[in-house]
Amino acid sequence: MKHTLVASLAFAAALARELLPVKILAPSADHFRDIVSNDTYDFGCRPMARPTADGQMELHALLTRDQITYLNHEYRSVDAISIREESLVKRATSAPIGTGDRFQAGTVAPVGLGTKPSGTTIASIMNVAEIKSAVGGLVTKYGVTSYNLPYATFNGATQYAAYVGAGADTSKYHLYLSAAVHARERGGPDNLVYWISDLLAANASGGGLTYGQKTYTNAQVKSVLAAGIVFFPLVNPDGVAYDQSSGALWRKNRNTKSGSSGSSVGVDINRNFDFLWNFKKYFASSVAPASTSPSSETFYGTAAASEPETKNHVSVYDKFPKIRWFLDIHSAAGDMLYSWGDDDDQSTNTAMNFLSATYDGKRGTVGDTAYKEYIPSSDLTAIKQVAAATVAAMKAVGGRSYISQQSVGLYPTSGASDDYAFSRYWAKGGAVNKVYGYTMEFGYSTNFYPTLAEFNQNILDTNAGFMDWALAAIAVGLE
Repeated sequence: MKHTLVASLAFAAALARELLPVKILAPSADHFRDIVSNDTYDFGCRPMARPTADGQMELHALLTRDQITYLNHEYRSVDAISIREESLVKRATSAPIGTGDRFQAGTVAPVGLGTKPSGTTIASIMNVAEIKSAVGGLVTKYGVTSYNLPYATFNGATQYAAYVGAGADTSKYHLYLSAAVHARERGGPDNLVYWISDLLAANASGGGLTYGQKTYTNAQVKSVLAAGIVFFPLVNPDGVAYDQSSGALWRKNRNTKSGSSGSSVGVDINRNFDFLWNFKKYFASSVAPASTSPSSETFYGTAAASEPETKNHVSVYDKFPKIRWFLDIHSAAGDMLYSWGDDDDQSTNTAMNFLSATYDGKRGTVGDTAYKEYIPSSDLTAIKQVAAATVAAMKAVGGRSYISQQSVGLYPTSGASDDYAFSRYWAKGGAVNKVYGYTMEFGYSTNFYPTLAEFNQNILDTNAGFMDWALAAIAVGLE
């Protein structure tokens, strides 16, 4: 195995590092397995290998100069693998972060793109204070209900969620969306807040919505609102505040308990949920669905749901017990992911499931027969149907390429929000509602800081995706 502990520790120490976008090319996904086992490398949300037009497989990563040099040295004699720096192509300036408060402490409501003429743009990404102020504007103008979540973040921030569309009865809410689990994935909260504002503006005016080439009627708007929407627009406020001030491509939260400086700070919230969290026990030793190293971008924390952001996210299910559909908004890969994320899906062997100790140490090797995660065939049909509808809508907006696929892709994950959502029903013995969980990754691979044009296109793409996700979910069933 080419990856060594010495190399891993050396690269883990690289802190104030410039991360460079890289494409790693190989004939097959198997060629990448040794590379992705190095938990100090940054593969964005998760390692995802995609086919290229010339029959190769392509894996995107964000690496330091030292890491690129190391990989080039290690694979110089392996003709099958090549590493190419994408930074050779100069990109336009990233979309600016807003200054001040355009929503004036919640007295001005945000206005999205779906009710505006084609070509209308938004000038900047919301800062952390503006996201809260924007939600306040929705409360003021449209009667959205906002409430504080029970746990303060490590830096002392009070978190909040909001709900709209189905009145005061929290058992009438079936759709749950969250954003900004990963701090650097800029624009996620904006996508969500502007969509909610569009729904409410169209509902009030009696009009419909238009996102590029996709249009929706007022009847469809009312149908989506009637399903009851819960939204948690800023899951990682400490991390987002740091990323926006530093431009450091920061992913994790800002918890310093496991490391007080540099890359050792923080926990990956999306590896901290209580789904196969203790991956050393549950997964095959050859795979790395998360990391035990605080210096890793995928550090899983000190215990399942150790982080206040994770606890707050989970608390929403208790307040809204009839949530059926969940969508976590991420970037940047251009896909819609559905369960499971720990291994290949199968619908024949009910005994082969994430709760069974028989398969501990066997999960996560994609494409083998030792383990595949059970999912009822009716559930698999339903979640694929909704994912396909979402992707079709996003493609139709302006022709960008999006795909839907199982979350595991070519490599597994543990402790993720979407799998946690889906797992609760079985983990709690059927005592809670079954929730279908998804991850939407807007934009392009490793492009976490979009240009202004891309930022606006992301709003259009995701907002159409949210509409068709909700409409398809309604068609499948909310109860």
